[in-house]
Amino acid sequence: MTDFANKMIRIANRAVQKAQEENRRKGIPNVYELDGKTVWQLPDGRIVDKSPF
Repeated sequence: MTDFANKMIRIANRAVQKAQEENRRKGIPNVYELDGKTVWQLPDGRIVDKSPF
């Protein structure tokens, strides 16, 4: 990868980490896809496969 692409990936990764941490502080679950299945990471760290909403 080029230096530019690597820099953009680092910037994007930091932005995602910041948004995830903000969600935790606000009590909002983070949503991920694992093995083709949607899962939610609750603010207390638990991972569930049923929507908490």
